[in-house]
Amino acid sequence: MKAKLLRVLLLVAIIFTMNSCSSDSSETTTSETSNQKVMNYSYNSSELEAMNIINEYRVSVGLLPLKQINHVSFKSEEHDDYMIVNNVVNHNNFVERSENLISVLGAKRVGENVAYNYNAPQSAVTAWLNSPSHKENIVGDYTHFGIAIKTNAQGKKYYTNIFVKI
Repeated sequence: MKAKLLRVLLLVAIIFTMNSCSSDSSETTTSETSNQKVMNYSYNSSELEAMNIINEYRVSVGLLPLKQINHVSFKSEEHDDYMIVNNVVNHNNFVERSENLISVLGAKRVGENVAYNYNAPQSAVTAWLNSPSHKENIVGDYTHFGIAIKTNAQGKKYYTNIFVKI
């Protein structure tokens, strides 16, 4: 009985972690953050692929493509690092990221998608598009975005995709 319960709990945990987390959105207009804008970010091929897939989808539904901003990708990378160090998949500290983007970039609106354990960018983006709240960010009223995809020591990928309207 214990073994069966343990297997069920393990299955639930696997399903939960393979699905991307729900998205959050912030429309705060003030911030007391005084960080400097990050100008340089080195994109890996998976990040570039994910951004292309998202923009191709937006264009296919009659929307303008989003422009990448290195600072947004840097903030996405910081969140991937946080999730890897803490072994979690969540939106912790989203308010702080939003406030930074509002302060540093003048963003009027910020949204975020996260995902875990998708081997390919296409799989993560497809999962987001199949989730109403994540899709809302992808097709939302945003003008720019950034993304980071990082791999932990066990080879599992963490995705953070932040959307901003400037």
